[in-house]
Amino acid sequence: MTSDLAGRTIVVTGANTGIGLVTARTLAQRGARVIMANRSEDKTRPILDELRAAGAQADFVALDLGDLASTRAAAARVRELTDEVHVLCNNAGLAGQRGLTKDGFELTFGVNHVGPFLFTQLLEPLLRAAAPSRIVNVASAAHYSATGIDWDAVRHKTRSTTGVPEYNVSKLANVLHAAELARRLAGTGVTSYALHPGVVASDVWRKVPWPVRPLIKLFMKSVEDGAKTSIYCAGAPEIAGDSGRYYTKCREKTPSKLAQDPALAAELWRRSAEWVA
Repeated sequence: MTSDLAGRTIVVTGANTGIGLVTARTLAQRGARVIMANRSEDKTRPILDELRAAGAQADFVALDLGDLASTRAAAARVRELTDEVHVLCNNAGLAGQRGLTKDGFELTFGVNHVGPFLFTQLLEPLLRAAAPSRIVNVASAAHYSATGIDWDAVRHKTRSTTGVPEYNVSKLANVLHAAELARRLAGTGVTSYALHPGVVASDVWRKVPWPVRPLIKLFMKSVEDGAKTSIYCAGAPEIAGDSGRYYTKCREKTPSKLAQDPALAAELWRRSAEWVA
């Protein structure tokens, strides 16, 4: 076990399963204090016990990204636990589901973008206080398939039967969010990153119907492999001076043309800020 992250506080959302769990466990093993922001304390408890038994520092914060009130309460709880956040890993997300969030956003867009946008905004003072610090958005190569953002559609119930087009848009939003964060936080010591973890056999696919789900998982990466780029973006010293970039397989990659559009990123930011105000 190394201790290269000793003294650093890292918040990981969706950290009780899949790549979020592997990310949180690995960073804790490297000496970081890990705050696991998850929906279920019961499901998180065994992980907390495991990490604490190994001598790691770990805490739980209740967070439901589909509920903006829960997101605000979670950020307030983080502020009670610490004055500084060195890394915020926006890992939690969902795919293949349909519906609306409690606050009236298309379900996937609300959970994958609107909730994380608010959570990031609320923790920004702690990230600034800890600078140099990082914001890591777990996006997806699915963003390449997004053809734009329909501002009306993201405020209505999922329109597609699969939820895939909506997922693609939410992942485009993750990449745009990281790019706009880089522009707005330039000079503060807070850097941002977006990444594609690979197509991972994680619980994000839990709502994909049987028998398709077990079949597609045969062609997916393990969660251990999937977490590697998240861990890289959270702690690799060689990218400390970079910001707003997109990574896959622990290497920088050019995102889609839409993801590089500063006007679209600024408009997404403007609307997101209004939505969560």
